Amino acid sequence: MGCCSGRCTLAFICGMQLISILERQIFDFLGYQWAPILTNFIHIITVILGLFGTVQFRPRYVTGYAVWLVLWVAWNVFIICFYLEVGDLSKDTDLIMTFNISMHRSWWMENGPGCRVTPVTPPPSWAPEDHRYISIAGCLLEYQFVEVAHSSLQIILALAGFIYACYVVKLISEEEDSFDFIGGFDSYGYQGPQKTSHLQLQPMYMSK
Repeated sequence: MGCCSGRCTLAFICGMQLISILERQIFDFLGYQWAPILTNFIHIITVILGLFGTVQFRPRYVTGYAVWLVLWVAWNVFIICFYLEVGDLSKDTDLIMTFNISMHRSWWMENGPGCRVTPVTPPPSWAPEDHRYISIAGCLLEYQFVEVAHSSLQIILALAGFIYACYVVKLISEEEDSFDFIGGFDSYGYQGPQKTSHLQLQPMYMSK
């Protein structure tokens, strides 16, 4: 009963993780944030494997899922520090989020709640020709705090998933041990007397 309840809860957490990360992946695509896109994709694959292991009683898959969640928490803590500019980090750095392939920008920078985007004309002389120069004002919630909220949600779900993953692996291992223990009685159990043949083969001699 406990194993069933734990597996159902872990499956629910995996489902919530998939929904939340797919939503996040869409907005990272819209913002051309390639590093988060790649990391999100790995997370999606790992959560699917963890869900498969939970449903199919595969403790190795669930263990791998739990190990990845540790790395996933560390990544999201880094994202929070990045957007809050902890230490020497700067949220305007292109290298970390886009590998310098494109200009880093969060989709929420221009599309956050209440944000008003106004093109600046003429653009400054230092602005690249293939980029537009805009002014953003009136945001009810700055984009960095939206990104921090997304990462915070991922951390909460990951911690819950890690706890239940460890719990499910423990329960599955205990069930396997109990089955082996019961099977041991069968292998050394009482065996009834076996029937023996009353027909005795005798050597036959032939005289010439």
